[in-house]
Amino acid sequence: MTALPSLYISHGSPMTALQPGPVRERLAELAADLPRPQAIVIATAHWLSPAPQVGGAAQPETVHDFFGFPAELYRIRYPAPGAPALAERVEGLLARAGLDAALDPQHGLDHGAWVPLRLLYPEADLPVVPISIQPERDPAHHLAVGRALASLREEGVLVIGSGSITHNLGDLRMGYGAEREAPYVRPFIAWVEERLAAGDVDALLDYRRQAPFAQRAHPTDEHLLPLFVALGAAGTQPRAERIDAGIDHGILAMDIYRFG
Repeated sequence: MTALPSLYISHGSPMTALQPGPVRERLAELAADLPRPQAIVIATAHWLSPAPQVGGAAQPETVHDFFGFPAELYRIRYPAPGAPALAERVEGLLARAGLDAALDPQHGLDHGAWVPLRLLYPEADLPVVPISIQPERDPAHHLAVGRALASLREEGVLVIGSGSITHNLGDLRMGYGAEREAPYVRPFIAWVEERLAAGDVDALLDYRRQAPFAQRAHPTDEHLLPLFVALGAAGTQPRAERIDAGIDHGILAMDIYRFG
């Protein structure tokens, strides 16, 4: 079996499920181009824990982890099956890599998981195992998480990191939008693209000091950390392909990366 690539997906606002914009087309094109996975492991920026947690539910619930949105959004379900045996394998791979991981037999799919998966695989017929992000750990830790999972790609498992290339929700009140983008967004996404194209992992791991406008683009790390999971899962010296899916609200870059 040919190894699958790994993916990083910027999932945007929960409203992406109702108003997907260009990301729907890009993800549909990507799904059509990829070999069909046997299962999906997805690291989501909206499941945070001190150490890696692995979702082992046989039928994960669709979690609406947000408030103040239209009622239609709360009616959406993504009834993908879980994969308890795969979850145990993921936990074992992380443990063998020296990472203190644990199974959570009840955790569902938060919007960082089900929103992009609903656009990528709308039939919800692929087993999904979510894993958590450690907001107090650095990018190198998350790169190690991804590397521990790299062998799964050769078994038909699609490893995804779900976050956002830029994520500063505090700037929603600044009046940015389609006609007025935040000035830090494009310099930051260009720097990430350049460093990935150059294979400069050291610079990426040190993005807080080296990237332009890093603090504005990411006041906190959790939405960029899944990028390092996807990068690590791709193995050594992967090719990085950026897929431009636009910029939401003038602040949320919807970049998708395919590593392989």
